[in-house]
Amino acid sequence: METCPSVKNILLLDSEGKRVAVKYYSNDWPTNVAKETYEKAVFTKTQKTNARTEAEIAMFEGNIVVYKFVQDLHFFVTGGEDENELILATVLQGFFDAVGLLLRGNVDKKEALENLDLILLCLDEIVDGGIILETDANVIAGKVASHSVDAGAPLSEQTISQALATAREHLTRSLLNG
Repeated sequence: METCPSVKNILLLDSEGKRVAVKYYSNDWPTNVAKETYEKAVFTKTQKTNARTEAEIAMFEGNIVVYKFVQDLHFFVTGGEDENELILATVLQGFFDAVGLLLRGNVDKKEALENLDLILLCLDEIVDGGIILETDANVIAGKVASHSVDAGAPLSEQTISQALATAREHLTRSLLNG
């Protein structure tokens, strides 16, 4: 039976293996402790590699992990052992390039933390519930930027009705485009 390609998690860690932004789409790591243990283990296994120019691929705990580093940020995409590495690499590259566009080329931990809302929106535009929605960095960055402009204020500063209106608009747009 053919299944849709899926992602188990997307991780953005700093140069010490600490979380900057993470999203899990699978129940393989049911607790926060399990997630942090996985992040630390993946970071430790990959930190000695030179994944700065090309994405690297590794098998880890029965999963395929595709990763790439820039400055003091480490980008990871994890999929099941049966997933296509090229699809996972495409997801990674889309995330990597979209973050680069959203941070206007200043891709480092400080800038990422200052724009965490954009990065989290970026993750939501790329994958939903493990299903890959978009991998084109320009489309991803454009959607994230339009959320920021449409909303007028960061999500944390919106009223409930504004947040619901933004969510409703997003849902309507995705249904019309889907």
